[in-house]
Amino acid sequence: MTTVDDKGREFDERPWGTYLVLDDTQGDHKVKRIIVEPGKRLSYQRHSKRSEHWFVVSGEALVILDGVDNVLRAGEAITIAQGTAHRIENIGTKPVLLIEIQYGTYFGEDDIVRLEDDYGRN
Repeated sequence: MTTVDDKGREFDERPWGTYLVLDDTQGDHKVKRIIVEPGKRLSYQRHSKRSEHWFVVSGEALVILDGVDNVLRAGEAITIAQGTAHRIENIGTKPVLLIEIQYGTYFGEDDIVRLEDDYGRN
């Protein structure tokens, strides 16, 4: 359920972990702090109106881009081009903390096209 923290920032708990919007005031980008719990993963998805850049702060993650596996550890980053199918999975024993920078023309959660989802979401 999406809520607002004491600083007026959007916060949401998902089946895989949480996200906090750090900045969305400029209109041409959005910045999120994402935590993926051990053994959890986001849906395999794509976006038609934005690209994303993920920087892993801590933890170990498997990132799939159009079917290609990439292992990322703290200090590593990956760019997801607009329209690319992607997923991140926590393959470690501690939470994965990443900073996501979205850039494009639209940043709403309804720009998610889920191709596969462990939690039965469309």
